[in-house]
Amino acid sequence: MEAYWRAKGADVFEIRQRADLSRGMDLLALPGGESTVQGKLLKELGLFDPLKSAIDGGLPVFATCAGLILLAEKVEDGGERTVRPERWFGILPVAVRRNAYGRQLGSFTTRGTFDGTPDVPMTFIRAPAISAIFSPDVEVLSTFDGHPTAVRWRNITAFTWHPELHIG
Repeated sequence: MEAYWRAKGADVFEIRQRADLSRGMDLLALPGGESTVQGKLLKELGLFDPLKSAIDGGLPVFATCAGLILLAEKVEDGGERTVRPERWFGILPVAVRRNAYGRQLGSFTTRGTFDGTPDVPMTFIRAPAISAIFSPDVEVLSTFDGHPTAVRWRNITAFTWHPELHIG
């Protein structure tokens, strides 16, 4: 994801400690990865509350896969609410089911329509599924297998798949 934003002329930097937030930012990219580890580290490093405040305050967010999970209002794991919801921001009015498309070996690429553009490649890697939308203001940008796979709400654009693998 970093290479994409650099190619667009963005000043890209990783946020690894609270002091990094003093640099200011025009957009926050929340990448894929392991959402429970990301949430745990955000809390332990004192980044969770300031980032949540910034997002609530209108900071634009681009989130993929685990980033979507971090933002979701409700996170399900095997059909049940995840045990540690305090590790998620709970801002985006959707429910997501972790690893809905299978484990790592079940990863796949398909093609679909994104925001009116047909034939867009979509790579799902241990991807979550958006299982419910709680606000009529959530705009569905793409779907797969009957589920929304990319949504936009206020200052947040979030994907269950990895668009950064196909843009450049």
